[in-house]
Amino acid sequence: MSDDSFIREVEEELRSDRMKRIWDRFGPILIGAAILIVIATAGYRGYQYYTDSRASASGDRFLVALNLANDGKPDEALAALEELEGDGYGAYPVLARMRAATVLQEKGDSAGAVAAFDAVAADSSAPAAVRDMAKIRAAYILVDTGSAADVAERAESLSSDENPLRHAAREALGLAAWKEGRLGDAKVLFQQIVDDPSAPRNAQQRAGIMLDLITASGEVSEG
Repeated sequence: MSDDSFIREVEEELRSDRMKRIWDRFGPILIGAAILIVIATAGYRGYQYYTDSRASASGDRFLVALNLANDGKPDEALAALEELEGDGYGAYPVLARMRAATVLQEKGDSAGAVAAFDAVAADSSAPAAVRDMAKIRAAYILVDTGSAADVAERAESLSSDENPLRHAAREALGLAAWKEGRLGDAKVLFQQIVDDPSAPRNAQQRAGIMLDLITASGEVSEG
């Protein structure tokens, strides 16, 4: 056997012995870490499946409630939505509350609808966007059933230039002002909608119609 072959065999033995000592020392730790990774992965997959299943079930129940409302069965729809509010998963409970308020409005219960929307708007656990939309929905109902002050209480804070719901808020405020005969205030609000390039086209069209009505009345006054 050559010296080089002997040296290689010795080095291989040393490496083998070193690896054995390393494995004896760290092998159980590595095995434990591998087991933990497998368990964690399985747990995550299981939780993901669980949450997806709950969300899917809540979505199916929400769709059933919508179909009941669309089929002219408001009482059954309200019962289904109320149940979903109590034990639904994810965003569905708050969506159920919003839809239930709409069903109340469709039934002619304007006061109940406003109260329901107000409850969502006051719920700090609901997403901010949903709370703001609830304020707008209540404001629109109150254009017909309440006072301009009632409308302003819900919509005024949403009418600033940076708010994404400003067009709807200004329309509700403008309609309320027009209803009370404050045509100057109404004109300013509708003009803001018309002049805003980011306003939806249908909102601009409605605002333009209201401006034409105010102009045609010949009774524009500030106040």
